[in-house]
Formats: sequence, structure tokens, C-alpha cells
Amino acid sequence: MEARAYRQALISAELERVDGVAPHARPVLDKHAKMALSPFQFLRGSAQIFYADLASGVLQLPEAFLSAPLTRIVGDCHLANFGFFSEEGSYGDTVIWAPNDYDDAGEGPAGFDLMRFCVSLFLAAEYLDGLVAGRYGSDKSFEITSPPAGKDAARAARAFLKAYRKTLEQIAANPENRDGAVKRFGKDHFLRKPLEKARARAPGSKKFEKKSAVAQLTERTRSGFRFDPASDKFARVDQALADELEDVFRPYLEDSILDVARRVGAGTGSLSLDRFYLLVGPDEAPSAASFRETHVVEAKQQQAAALIHHFPDLSPVNRLAPARLTVDCQRRMLRRPDLVLDDVVWNGSAWLLRSRHHTWLTVDPEDLLAATDPAQALKDHARACGSALAFAHARGDLRSVRFEQQVADAVDRSGAELIAAAKKYADLVKSDHGLLSEMIDKPGDTHAA
Repeated sequence: MEARAYRQALISAELERVDGVAPHARPVLDKHAKMALSPFQFLRGSAQIFYADLASGVLQLPEAFLSAPLTRIVGDCHLANFGFFSEEGSYGDTVIWAPNDYDDAGEGPAGFDLMRFCVSLFLAAEYLDGLVAGRYGSDKSFEITSPPAGKDAARAARAFLKAYRKTLEQIAANPENRDGAVKRFGKDHFLRKPLEKARARAPGSKKFEKKSAVAQLTERTRSGFRFDPASDKFARVDQALADELEDVFRPYLEDSILDVARRVGAGTGSLSLDRFYLLVGPDEAPSAASFRETHVVEAKQQQAAALIHHFPDLSPVNRLAPARLTVDCQRRMLRRPDLVLDDVVWNGSAWLLRSRHHTWLTVDPEDLLAATDPAQALKDHARACGSALAFAHARGDLRSVRFEQQVADAVDRSGAELIAAAKKYADLVKSDHGLLSEMIDKPGDTHAA
């Protein structure tokens, strides 16, 4: 089979294996249509292909990263999977910048996360350039100054690895630094205004009752708070299903379930998975006090982390059930994990139960275009992610600093090699995106040989 046909067959087989539907099928799966919007979106929805390429040697991680100790990793590490949120979920007021998606988390080489993040930087720069040039579209509003270019993505990748290495070195010098978090930025930093915006959504803040996650998703009724029926984020569920959801998930919660809705259109990699939102709080007439105690809990169907299929023997930890592995990793990697965080088996599937933070705020790639200096904004963003990721990785083993020492050394010795490989792989993802678009536009029988 010639290389192009082989690549197309690989893409089709991997997407069908995970999503249950091939990209050439009709109707086109919403997830696949979203992946076809740009190479960046393709990367977001195809973590399994990234790991297939690592396993086959199409993408090679420098040896220094493979010989270092394993740790808990994000698994689907890219710049859109970091954001602001309150520690301890809906119960905390301290806003931090950290990885915010652990659906593909597991135990593995830190270099897997580092490589995937650097690839995402090159693809984000390509995506923003494509938005300005009209090659790609977006469902988000944005203002255009000038997009960062490939050379700016390389600078951002170097800043990302430098911040990551320096944070590991600080922890190696004093293990108490593991309890750190990224929560402050200088006045000219790209993330300073988003941080202030997130803080304004915390309980007790001036915008909590209008701008918090729970405020944006609910309405006040005479009998209490309920999900807003006009929201395009929800689809209503019938009463029988609502009763079943309450029966299954209520034992894991500290308060009444006030309302239930099906969440639609969320994410990219998990777009094809079912998820429900539970509105939890005091079952009483609405008031400022009861609203403060009202929060949103997500029940999300969970599948095996992307790395496990292609690296089945990487670590015994990865033999945990899918939702249990996510819970284990999130509890270890976060400084103050959600107080509502558990795994549930329901209808033969694994479900993750977790808080939806009041202060949840993501910084989309499109936001970079509105920056005074988009190249500097990309570098600021990458540097913050590097520090935050180092904290998360370092909490994988609290017994020694071997991980910190060896991975910091690997970054120092082989960081440039990793960035070069990431840039080259980003070009392959761009080609893969084109192949997916062809499969969607011209349906046919595309299967792996």
C-alpha cells in the first residue's frame, strides 16, 4: 500500500476504533466534522493517532525522555487543555492556571505530554494564520491584529520547555515547592486579564451571581434554581431518565439534585461521548445564600485513555478502569483536587463524576489574535503552561526527586531535538487533516489493510 493510502487507512481505522464510526460514514459524526475544520482541531480529536505514531516510530521521542522515571501525565496535552479554575472544584475560591482535562490521563513518560504540547504550538500558529487568510473558520468571535508565525511557535516551545525545566529544578532543590501553583501574572502578561476575569466569578466576588459557571447555566424560578431551558448547551431529558440519574448519582453528592440536563456540543476528543449536568444545591426557595451553595456537577461517560491501546504494558497503573484512572490521576496531579470527584459504573459504562468549577475559564487560541503582540502572547501562554505542567508531573511521586532531576536533565540535553521532531510532526498532522477532509467530502470504503 502506498504511503498516502496507508495513512488514510490508519486515520480511518483509528477514528472508527475509538468513535465507533468511520469518517467516511454518513451522516458524518459531529466530532469528525469538527476535526475537519483545521489541523489544530484534528490534533485535539485524534490523540490515539498521536500514540499510534509514537508506538510505530513515525514520531520518535528523544531517548533521554524515554529513560526517565514515569509519572502521571495529562495524555491529551495541548494548549487548549489548560485554563483557569478554582481549586477544590465548586468549593474553593483560589483560582489557578493548570491542566483542565484529564480524560486521557495515565502513567507514562513526561515526554509524551511535552511533545504533544509542542506540536500543538506549531498547529495553533498555523490555525491562527489560516483564520486570518481565510483557510479555516471558527465558531468563536475574534479580533485580528496579526497571527504568530512558525518561528514564533518555535520560540514559544523553547519558552515552554525552559519554564518546565526551571520549575522541576526548583522542586528538586526544595521538594516543598511541589505545593506551588501558577496563580499570578505581571500586569503586561497575556493571561493577566483572563485571570482577573476568572477571579471575578468566584463565590463572594462582584460578578459571581451573573458570570460564574452556575450563573451562566441556570435561571431562578419560584421553586428554586434550574438549568436555563433556552441554553443551547443543553438538551432536556425525559422524567424517567432524570429519575434514574438522580437515583444513580445522588449517593456521591452532598446536597439535593435540583435539575438534570444532557450536555451537548462540548469538547472535541470527547464530543461523541455522553455527558449529563446535575444542578446540585439546597432544595429551597432561591436566595443569595442558597445560590452560593448551588453548583454544577458533570457525569461524563469515560473511555480508555488514548495511550493505553498502543502502550498496553507501559504501567500497571493503567490497568485501572477508565474513570478510576482519571480520578486517580486528577487527584494526584492537582494541588487541591475537586471535592466532588468519583467514578461510577452505570448501564455497563464507566462514568466520571466531577465538579464544574464556578470560575472555569478557558483561553482559546483565537484570543491570541486580539493581543497587542500575538507572538508574545503565545510565548506567555506557553511559559505558563510549562510551569503548570511541571507542578502536575512532579506530584506523581512524592517519595524522591529522581523524576525532577532526570527529566530536567533530559529537557536540557534534548529539548531542541524534541522541538524539531514536534515541528516535523505538525506538518504530518496538517497532511492528515487534509486526508480526513477528503474522506468526509468524498465518502468511500476506507479500511486498514
